[in-house]
Formats: sequence, structure tokens, C-alpha cells
Amino acid sequence: MAELEGVRASGNRWLQLVLGVITMMAISSPQYVWTLFTKPLLEVTGVSLATLQITISILIVLQTWLSPLQGALIERFGPKPLVMAGCALSGLSWILSAYATDVTMLYLTYGVLGGIGTGIVYVGVIGHMVRWFPDKRGFATGMAAAGYGFGAMLTTFPIADMLKASGYQHTLIVFGAILGAVGVLAAAFLREPLVGYTVSTIASPHVTDTDYTPTSMLKTPIFWLLFVMMTMMSTGGLMVILNFATFSREFGITDNVMVLGFAALPLALTLDRITNGATRPFFGWLSDRIGRENTMAIAFAGEALAIFLMLNLRHDPLAYVLLSGVVFFGWGEIFSLFPSTLTDTFGTQHATTNYGFLYMAQGVGSVLGGPLAASLHEHTGSWVPVFGLVITMDVLTALLALFVLKPWRKTWLAGSRPALATATKQA
Repeated sequence: MAELEGVRASGNRWLQLVLGVITMMAISSPQYVWTLFTKPLLEVTGVSLATLQITISILIVLQTWLSPLQGALIERFGPKPLVMAGCALSGLSWILSAYATDVTMLYLTYGVLGGIGTGIVYVGVIGHMVRWFPDKRGFATGMAAAGYGFGAMLTTFPIADMLKASGYQHTLIVFGAILGAVGVLAAAFLREPLVGYTVSTIASPHVTDTDYTPTSMLKTPIFWLLFVMMTMMSTGGLMVILNFATFSREFGITDNVMVLGFAALPLALTLDRITNGATRPFFGWLSDRIGRENTMAIAFAGEALAIFLMLNLRHDPLAYVLLSGVVFFGWGEIFSLFPSTLTDTFGTQHATTNYGFLYMAQGVGSVLGGPLAASLHEHTGSWVPVFGLVITMDVLTALLALFVLKPWRKTWLAGSRPALATATKQA
């Protein structure tokens, strides 16, 4: 009976996907709209940009490096209570940070509380999706991750307007309360698949039929290759995201420059949120059809080209705004490609915790992409070296996907595994 009920429950998975997208949208602004708050926070705290950027690095480091523990808790207690708590913490972090008068308090509120809250939600929702959608794993994780990209699209202009009209403190309090409440309400309706839940699928040579524990996975070279690749892509993307407003203003793209009748900087940020969201289900869907590694190569190489063109056309506001959207279209897909590739390789039973370990690469990328990128700019006096580094990492990761990851996974899934991996395989 339980198995029959599980099969009949399949119609509920689309509702679960919608709820997952909403909760992800509710926690996206702390990271993606951070760049709008840097100017007033620099004035209040009196610190350098590199020091201030540690705030967002703390958020992303805790969001990612605690995710294995959070994933284990979610697998034990279920996603509903923990995702609700995570959304509440994320909203509270903004409210409390409005009262921060120094950078230490900002680290504790915006950074620590925000990182813990958003991390619980992110790893919980992604793990929830790979269980509900074994047949459309790339698309489902892409849609959930798209919520994280699209959410800030809805808040960028309202937040920018409120900042000008009412200041950063009022803005943080109002939007912290709204986003926290929306996330908690959506998470209250999350449900796990019933026992016996299945979806008719055709066996694929690209997906394992074995579930691996986190301990087993961590002993395999494939996991560490994925970790290095995701670290490089995260670093490059976060270098752009966390410093976008700063280097855009240096390039002459400010709120006073108009493009298509809109202020150039908010327009670029809004377009970036659209493409950063759209890329995730698109490339997830594409990878379900042409393969994960082939899709990685196309996306990563395309981003390298887009960044090169944006840098060289930075004095043309229209071209700059449009190309910034292309840049984000070539980066955000890592949040659909990497979790789906990992679950294809190591199974679904421990998917939430396993992805928690891989998601730590985003934390490494935040350290390299935030304060270190700002420091490199301060030492060289130019953003060109920073962009050059990003382009190099994009090209290298595209090559690794095609010429290293693809043959390694093919060998692994065919059964000709390295001795160490064979010894650690869990039935």
C-alpha cells in the first residue's frame, strides 16, 4: 500500500518544485543585492572595501561549509522544519544588521546569521528536488537554483529605490521582514516523497544504480575533481557578483548613465538576475539531453568569451549592460550541473549530505572572489588582472569537463572503477 501511495503522490512533486523555488527566492537577496549596500555600509563602518567584503564572504562560507552538517540534519528530521528555520534566520539577519554600527556586528548579523539561514534552505531544497525528480534531475535542480537567482530580480529595483528614499537601515528592516515571512510560509507546505515513490525512467549509462555514503564519496578522485572545478567556477562568478557595482562605477556605468530609458547599473543588475536565473533550468534541461560534461564545456567556454567581450567593450554602456547578462548566463548554471552530476555519480540516498560537501566549494570561491579580488584590484590599480584570472579559470574548467571528468565518469559508471573506489563502494 505504501508503495502504491508513493507512486500516486507523483503529482505533488510539481507543487513541491514551486514551493522550493519560492523559498529559494526568499533567501537570494542577501547575496545578490549585497553590492547595493556596500556604499552606505562603507560610510557607516569606515573600513576599506576589502574589509567590508569579508561580510559577504562569511555569509557564503557559512552557507556552504556548514552544509554537510545541515544536510545530515535535513536527512534525519526532514526538510520542512529546517527550511522554515533557515528562512526565518535569513530574514532576521537583515533586520539585525540594520542596527550594526561597526563591521564586527555586521559580520555577526549579516554574515553569520545570514550564512547559517541561507545554507539550510539552499542545501535542503536542492536535496529535496533530486529525490522528487529522478527523471528530470538537471531541470528540477536548475529550477530550484533559478529561484535563488530570480529572487533578487524582483527586489533589485525596489531595494535601490528604497535605499535612495529611506536609507539602508529602513530598507534592511522592511525587506528582511517580508522575505523572511514569505520563505517561512512556503516552507511550511514542503512534503517528502512517500515510501515507495517512483517515477518511470529508462536506465541510463550516465547514472549510477548504487548509493554511496559521504565517507565513500570523499575517497574518490571524481568528487575532488568536481570540487576543484566548482571552486574555480564559483570564484570567477563571485568575483563578478560581489564587486559588480564597484567595478561598474569605475568603468563609468553609474546610476546617472541611462540605457534604454533606465539607470544603467540597476538595469544591468536586474538583467543579470534574469539570466542568472534562466540559465539554471535551461542548462539543467540541456544536460539531461546532451550530457553533463558536454553542457559544462559549452557554458563555461561561453562565459569566458562573454567576460572578454564585456571587458573590452566596457566603455559602451549598452554593450556593457547586455554582455553582463550573458556573463551571468554562463555562470549560474553551475548550481544545476554540479548537483545533478554528483547525484548521477553517487546516488540519491545520501544526496543532500553529499551535495553539502560539494557545495563547500562555493565557500572557497567566496574567499577568493570577494576580498581577495578586491585586494588584487587595490594592489594593481586595475580590474583587468581580475577579469583575466576569471577568463583563465573558465577555460580551464571547460577543458577539465571534456577531457578529464567525462572519461573518468564513463569509467566509473561502466564498473571499471579504481581500486580505492571499489574498496569503498557501499551496497
